Amino acid sequence: MPGHLVVLSGGLDSTVCMALATADSGRPPLALTFDYGQRHRTELDRAAGVAGHYRSEHLVVELDTTAWGGSALTDPSIDVPLGGTEGGIPVTYVPARNSIFLAVSLGVAEARGLDAVWIGVNAIDYSGYPDCRPQFIEAFRGVAATGQKRGVEGNPIAIRTPLIESTKSEIVLLGLAHGAPLQLTWSCYQGGDRPCGACDACVLRARGFAEAGVDDPAMP
Repeated sequence: MPGHLVVLSGGLDSTVCMALATADSGRPPLALTFDYGQRHRTELDRAAGVAGHYRSEHLVVELDTTAWGGSALTDPSIDVPLGGTEGGIPVTYVPARNSIFLAVSLGVAEARGLDAVWIGVNAIDYSGYPDCRPQFIEAFRGVAATGQKRGVEGNPIAIRTPLIESTKSEIVLLGLAHGAPLQLTWSCYQGGDRPCGACDACVLRARGFAEAGVDDPAMP
């Protein structure tokens, strides 16, 4: 039976990926979370809760991206935009974040003998990050095929992006259909004890639940 790894942030999309990977393989996937110095550190606790829900092994990789900054999520001197973005790539983009996440995930998967890495990137209802697009994922599939022992031996690790062409409302409904613990998830970029309700992540999440016609179980 193939083993899977899920990049688990503790957010809505990655939690739905946990549900899908579990259903696909019939056993808990390995959950891999990155502590990269993000201001919304609440999501780390949520990721641990989601991993516990699935009784998954939970690995946390520590990476201090605050050392180079360049993002509102890692540099406290840059404000998180509220009330939506003006177009283009927003300041909440973290340079090379998904490149790093996928590179480490492929390494862990190869070391553990796992067959697939699942990541909840989305190119429909998202903030415009370049490393969430299909072109980026295809490029990394080439990395897996040419830069790893398994790849050159003809058995590359699969990179699965089941949500990449889904709207946020479709993701909500998919999660509910698979029993994902959406009540444990966190999306707000601001961190703290309560979602701000005004950052891009909060707005996209609220819209997704509203369009799905269901209440957000994580809201107090």
